[in-house]
Amino acid sequence: MAIATFGLTNIHRRVDITEGGVLGMVLLLDHHFGIPPWALTTVLDAACYLLGWKVLGRDFLIRSGVATLCGAIFFRLWDATGPLLPNLSAQPLLAALLGGAFVGVGVGMVVRQGGSSGGDDALALVIAQKTGWRLSRAYLFTDLTVLGLSLTYIAPLRIVWSLVTVTVSSLLIDFVKTVGHSENRQKA
Repeated sequence: MAIATFGLTNIHRRVDITEGGVLGMVLLLDHHFGIPPWALTTVLDAACYLLGWKVLGRDFLIRSGVATLCGAIFFRLWDATGPLLPNLSAQPLLAALLGGAFVGVGVGMVVRQGGSSGGDDALALVIAQKTGWRLSRAYLFTDLTVLGLSLTYIAPLRIVWSLVTVTVSSLLIDFVKTVGHSENRQKA
């Protein structure tokens, strides 16, 4: 989680790249209905973890809990150290590519160990298992759905950078999870 939270803290937060998945849905529902993000995040993540536990098992839930705790610790660490990379606001394509790479590699390492870093991962893992899709396709499905809905309140150009970052992170999560495993030959 150190790698993913480093990218989220030092790139995404500073450049205002939005997310797909659960975080993007939280932002969307907050904007349209005024439901506080802390409440939405708790409910949506809990629902995704419950689904993950039911489909993927107890070990998944335990590993995900450890990853979530580590994520919180590393977010606090990166907040305490202050920015460690230059502000890439003037270079949104570079920010989207690098941010996606940090998130993809960091989350991919967690998923490879059988856990998830949040509700997004649990949902994508369940979708991939139930449909036979590659993990990257499941991530892109959830991310693109939420980003498409986000066009109701976010300018299209901002969504473009988010599309770049979620595509990069989805492909890298899938790559890190499957490299060296026979499952990397799953259907696309």
